Amino acid sequence: MIKIGYLGPKGTFSQEATLRYIEERKIEDYEIYEYNGISDLIFAVDNKEIDEGVAPIENSLEGAVNVTLDILAADVNLMIKDEIVISIVQNLLIKKGTDPDKIQCIISHPQPIGQCRKFINSKYPNAHIKYVYSTAGAAEEVAQGDGSKAAIGSAIAANVYGLEMLEKGIQDSEINATRFAVIARNDSVRTGNDKTSIVFSTEDKPGSLYRILDIFNLWDINMTRIESRPAKNELGKYIFFIDLLGHKDDEDLKDALTMVKRKSSFYKFLGSYPIFA
Repeated sequence: MIKIGYLGPKGTFSQEATLRYIEERKIEDYEIYEYNGISDLIFAVDNKEIDEGVAPIENSLEGAVNVTLDILAADVNLMIKDEIVISIVQNLLIKKGTDPDKIQCIISHPQPIGQCRKFINSKYPNAHIKYVYSTAGAAEEVAQGDGSKAAIGSAIAANVYGLEMLEKGIQDSEINATRFAVIARNDSVRTGNDKTSIVFSTEDKPGSLYRILDIFNLWDINMTRIESRPAKNELGKYIFFIDLLGHKDDEDLKDALTMVKRKSSFYKFLGSYPIFA
């Protein structure tokens, strides 16, 4: 049996991603566990409480989920085993029977609030904005409220907490997706349609980053993403997260990663895994 954790509570997009992962990979024997925070989730994998954790790693509008990246880089020796990408559809959720004209407060996680600014400003410009830890928490608060509050969240949250979807698809951009990483103690075997993630730092010399990136050019390897984060051990020093097409067992990528490791002041392999279709 596979123990799979996700960022709870019930009704979050993380739960939706986890169910999608189970369905897509045809996992039959499993148990699902909720965790209150991304760090709790990842450390649960590291401590062998669960086998896999489904954690958000990137949003097409808001960018990287930094806490996930930072923990993978510095705090645990875990790998990305798989990825799931889901479309994010934000909805305005209200308690059944609520008069829309009496909504005084809109509640959600900071990311959905940021993704729905145009809608909020046009429909509820005078509403008080309240930030909470999760969209599911926002939905639960609205369900227990007096009808003066609305939540921004998913259709699954509306179903879990018995809310009505007053407005559907209220996000500012139609192209809104979140990528989730399945974090485990091992990565995946080669499928022929794979992606590899690494994190590294360079020496503090002119052209150091360019010389490392040029290695991928020389081996004709496609880099699909690069993200920088503070190294946290020295002001002005950064680490770089990179996604590459290919698997660690591909000869060209294997050679390229060997060269990158030699030329980096810090290097960590984060896994090879199937590309989510």
